[in-house]
Amino acid sequence: MNPKGRKLLLMTHITVSVGWIGAVLAYLALVIAAMTGHSDPLLRGAWIGLELIGWYVLVPLAFAALISGIGIALGTPWGLVRHYWVVISLLLTVGATAVLVQHMTTVSSFASMAADAAMADVSGVLGPALRGELLHAGLGLVILLGIETMNVYKPRGLTAYGRRRSGVVADSTSHAVGRGELATPRVPRWVHAVWIHAAALLLVLAVMHLAGGGLQLHN
Repeated sequence: MNPKGRKLLLMTHITVSVGWIGAVLAYLALVIAAMTGHSDPLLRGAWIGLELIGWYVLVPLAFAALISGIGIALGTPWGLVRHYWVVISLLLTVGATAVLVQHMTTVSSFASMAADAAMADVSGVLGPALRGELLHAGLGLVILLGIETMNVYKPRGLTAYGRRRSGVVADSTSHAVGRGELATPRVPRWVHAVWIHAAALLLVLAVMHLAGGGLQLHN
C-alpha cells in the first residue's frame, strides 16, 4: 500500500475506533439515566434511543473498525497473523462485533415494547432489563479499551507464522534468536494475561446471565 493510502486508511481506522468507544459511552449514559430516572416516559424513550444508537451508530462503527483494521494489517508490514497483538485485537474485535449484532435483536424487541402505547407495566418490564444493558455495554467498553491499548503500545511477540516469515529460530531456552537480535519468548507473558482476563470477562457475563442479571434480556 502506498503511503497516502496507508495514511488515509489509518485515519479512517482511528476515527471509527474512537467513535465506537464514544458511542458506547453515550449508550451507557442513556442506560444509567433511564435506570436512575424512575420515569415511564424516560424508560420508553431510552429503549427507543438505545435501539437507534445501536443499529445506526454502534453496528456501522464496529464493522468499519473491523474492515479498516484488517486493511491496515494486510497493507502494512505488521501483517494479519504475524504478531500476537494483531491477532488478539482481530479476534476481540470480531467477537465484540458478533456479540453486538446478536444482542441488538434483543434491544429491538424491548424498543418495540417501549413504543407500544398500550403497554401497561412499563417499569416492571423495561426497567429490570436495563441491568443487562449496563453489563453488556460495560464489558464491551472494557474490551474496546483493551484493543485500543494494544493498538497503541503494540507489545512485542511474534506468532509461529511470524517467526517463520522473519527467519527467527528458537533455542533450547525457548527464546527466539534471529537476524542478530534476541527476540521475545515464543508466547509472551502478556498474551497469557490477556487470554486470562478475556476468559474472566466471559465467565462474569455467563454467571450474571445464569444468576438472573442478564436473563431479563431474553424473556
